[in-house]
Amino acid sequence: MTLRQAQGPDPHGAVTVDELDLSAELAGSEDAVATADVAEYALWLGDDALILSQQLGMWIARAPELEEDVALANIALDLLGHARSLLRYAGTADGRSEDDLAYFRDEPDFRSAWLFEQPNGDFAQTIARQLAASAYLFELYSALRRSTDATLAAIAEKALKEVDYHRDHAVQWTLRLAGGTDESRRRMVRAVTDVWPYVEELFRDEPLIDRLGAIAARPSSLRAAFDAAIDAVFAEAELEVPDVNPSMAGGRRGSHFPALARILAEMQVLARQHPGATW
Repeated sequence: MTLRQAQGPDPHGAVTVDELDLSAELAGSEDAVATADVAEYALWLGDDALILSQQLGMWIARAPELEEDVALANIALDLLGHARSLLRYAGTADGRSEDDLAYFRDEPDFRSAWLFEQPNGDFAQTIARQLAASAYLFELYSALRRSTDATLAAIAEKALKEVDYHRDHAVQWTLRLAGGTDESRRRMVRAVTDVWPYVEELFRDEPLIDRLGAIAARPSSLRAAFDAAIDAVFAEAELEVPDVNPSMAGGRRGSHFPALARILAEMQVLARQHPGATW
């Protein structure tokens, strides 16, 4: 059989994705149905991953090195996979799909923390945000593997392996920038100072956590390990944890950093202008 015969009349072959089962990529049981509280918690985590993925994707073709285009794109895709699994599970509570939750919720309906909504800024700003985010997510998913909810535990098990790489990537760039030129160090110090007011929100125990019990990872219980990991990186980089007042962030309750509106506008515009479109 020739290549043309194998391809059929179109010399370029079939390019449709209609027959692909994309749900097979997702972690967790397809049959599990989330309660209202579990769905809300899954939105917390799924929105964090989705917004950070969207932010990192903006660096493609803009990173300082070609290799970083690839690295940040891969991290963004990992986070998008986490978001898909978590949003799919959240949607089982009321029959919405992951696409419904990503593209057809308005800003007050999102539950992402303000750290993930911080603008990319320069490359140092992105790395400082990524260091805090990945260190937090590593501790979160390490704890969530012990969740009494089998779907959340399965998602955490898969996500942890990827977040371990994300954390290492951020650590290496923090050391490189802090130990590089005077200018790169100045920018890294400034970036850490700018990002750190938004760290505190990640470790606040909202009432939902009390209702979920052993299903969720208690945010406050993750702080000590997070601080130890950051302290070790900062000691090597000769950086100091900034003495800053925590922000009044309320992302878990639908009150968001102003940048989220722009992020959502860019992310949602195609789906909203052409609802139901396929390609």
